[in-house]
Amino acid sequence: IPILPIYEMPIFEVSVMGLVNFVTRFVEYKNYEKVHLVGNSLGGHIALLYALAHPERIASITLTGSSGLFESAFGTAFPKRGDYEYIKRKTGDTFYDPSVATKELVDEVFGIVNDRNKAIRVVATAKSAVRHNLADKLHKIKAPALLIWGKQDTVTPPFVADKFHELIADSRLHFLDECGHAPMMEKPDAFNNILSAFLEEVSRKKVEA
Repeated sequence: IPILPIYEMPIFEVSVMGLVNFVTRFVEYKNYEKVHLVGNSLGGHIALLYALAHPERIASITLTGSSGLFESAFGTAFPKRGDYEYIKRKTGDTFYDPSVATKELVDEVFGIVNDRNKAIRVVATAKSAVRHNLADKLHKIKAPALLIWGKQDTVTPPFVADKFHELIADSRLHFLDECGHAPMMEKPDAFNNILSAFLEEVSRKKVEA
């Protein structure tokens, strides 16, 4: 799956539901019967919407820094362009340790922000995410769910994780200290250990059933 297919999708399909449809076509093309979904930030939102639309396909769902409940910090304004130091600072703010925002990553974000076509698509997707608040739908998710959250996440703060944990019935929540919005990047070993244990638990219960 491309990192963010909105850049190549027809403009009229650029939305969270357009991305859900993209994932749907991908799963069908690969002929997967059941899938374990892992989503960070917007990716978590897409995973939740897919799980709600196709519950029969979900083996498990893992969320980290997911949108879907509180989108005020998600951003619906056109990104500030041209100022590399500003983009560097904002990218660094995503993490507890700003050094995780490597020059390569900052350059990538800077390139997206300064490409008007890509920036418009990012904003359109963010606006559509705001229109898809899932607070009144999460009780429908019956698949086992794992929440891995950075204690210092300033984009989707810990109270967001607590709310997801409250609303998703079969969920378990793990906080990682000294960690921001992208635990899989800042704390990859801890993240992978928690995820592996969860997937083993899910697989074991399936065999026992």
